[in-house]
Amino acid sequence: MTAERPQSIAIVGHFVRLEPLTRALLPELRDAIAHPLVFEGGFGGGPGGLRAGLGEFAGWADAYVQWAGLPYAVRLLGGAHDGDLVGMSTLGDLHLANESAHLGWTAYNPRVWGTAVNAETKLLLLGLAFDHGFGRVKIQADVMNVRSCAAVAGVGATYEGIVRRERRRADGSWRDTVVFSILDSEWPRVRAGLRARLDGYGAQPVEYRQRPFETSDAA
Repeated sequence: MTAERPQSIAIVGHFVRLEPLTRALLPELRDAIAHPLVFEGGFGGGPGGLRAGLGEFAGWADAYVQWAGLPYAVRLLGGAHDGDLVGMSTLGDLHLANESAHLGWTAYNPRVWGTAVNAETKLLLLGLAFDHGFGRVKIQADVMNVRSCAAVAGVGATYEGIVRRERRRADGSWRDTVVFSILDSEWPRVRAGLRARLDGYGAQPVEYRQRPFETSDAA
């Protein structure tokens, strides 16, 4: 069986709504993730990749986002922050013949770190991949992004190893990349774990955590 490319349409969960990311949404995305806390762990090329001004951020996003894949904006559902764009994630590197994909290019506003947002986004995008015949989904992170590596392991993905000197960071240093994966045979276990985690958050909409940064006013 060969995998099929999913349609680029909105996906609705309980806590979040995934909306196909377009360039028109970049101002909202910039407000959500253009902060040092997001980039310091290695996202987007690391701290040197941060572009806070809207024009610079749009230029960065044009090169960084895998537009040929299925990039999604993540919006909150319900509550005081209903509709707020709080991050992005992508199902990319779609290789239909090999039935493989890469779930990555993921970042969230720090105000939703530790909430149900990441778990449900992963549940929805992994479900999208496996429901369309993919047999392996890779998830990876910069070795210095301890937070992301722990989150990926917590999802139930299998650690595969470290690809050394895999790419340059924005500051010119070389990145080692930690690689995890989930196979279709493992998906029922991973899905059950994600659903159990989401059950632990209860039914209330996501509320922002204490704000650990100041919003940039750069334009």
